[in-house]
Amino acid sequence: MTPADLSRTVLHAVRRAVDENALRAPVPARVRVERTRPGGRGEYACAVALQLAGPAELPARDVAEILRERVLGAPGIGDVEVTGPGFLNFTLRAGARGLDTLVRDVAEHGTAYGHGDALAGAAVSFAPVGELRARVVTEAVERLLRAQGAEVGERTAGGEALHVLPVPAADRDLFERLGNDAARWALLRAAPHDRPRGTGSSELLVQQESNPLFRVRYAHARIRALGRNARQLGFGAAYEESVAAPVLGELLADHPGVLAAAARHREPDRVARQLEALAQAFFDFHDSASPLPVGDEKPSAAHRSRLALAEAAGTVLAGGLSLLGISAPEVL
Repeated sequence: MTPADLSRTVLHAVRRAVDENALRAPVPARVRVERTRPGGRGEYACAVALQLAGPAELPARDVAEILRERVLGAPGIGDVEVTGPGFLNFTLRAGARGLDTLVRDVAEHGTAYGHGDALAGAAVSFAPVGELRARVVTEAVERLLRAQGAEVGERTAGGEALHVLPVPAADRDLFERLGNDAARWALLRAAPHDRPRGTGSSELLVQQESNPLFRVRYAHARIRALGRNARQLGFGAAYEESVAAPVLGELLADHPGVLAAAARHREPDRVARQLEALAQAFFDFHDSASPLPVGDEKPSAAHRSRLALAEAAGTVLAGGLSLLGISAPEVL
């Protein structure tokens, strides 16, 4: 079950409650679910009960309980708790995250996987910026907003100003020293209010595991190489049987939520951290179960399925890098 699947499940519960006259409120066009924050209950949380409490003229916890009764028992749902003023917290059943569905969704949407309409109807414009880091961060935020359906207008004096810690004067030649990709990573990887790292040296140019940008782009290039090698062996990617890759699956499932949160909070560093985690999860998966036959092995359904999952990860890596304005070479 993906976040989109869970969102639809909750929305169905709202419609059912309204149809049964248990809840008198307008049915929203969409319901947003997010990963539970550290220390929270369950795996996903939703605040739709707080949104509906006013129109329904009921306490939010009462609305949450009405919805909880109608979500419990739905396919993929393990448990539902009501916490705080009326949050719904969901625990999914083991195996309910549907890698087959995720792989299919990524293949269908390509590098636009995770783009959506979370901010549809929002009109945003930013103030003109001259400082180097503020300009790079603003450009990335504008791309993220457009990817979530927001309308981004021209920059005007009355537009929104992002709070970005500027780079020191000595780093104003960052693009000349590091090039586009490494410079953007250095400026975007840290939270906008934190000091960027890696700007004073060439560490982001070194092709070693200690370089996070290299690891992300190498993961993408390695996945593309797997596809080329598989074609030489006469087979392609097809998710035909279950693959044990819970961490990689969770990160793929989380990707749309990460992009939406990065746009909403104006924090492109969330995307960079997601890509780092995804790259590491791919390497761990590859080390434990190669998508290519080894030795005298013949290509099998297992290899085709592993390759399909790996290619989904590569597509998400490429899409995430693109939103940051960074290239994703097929060969490094």
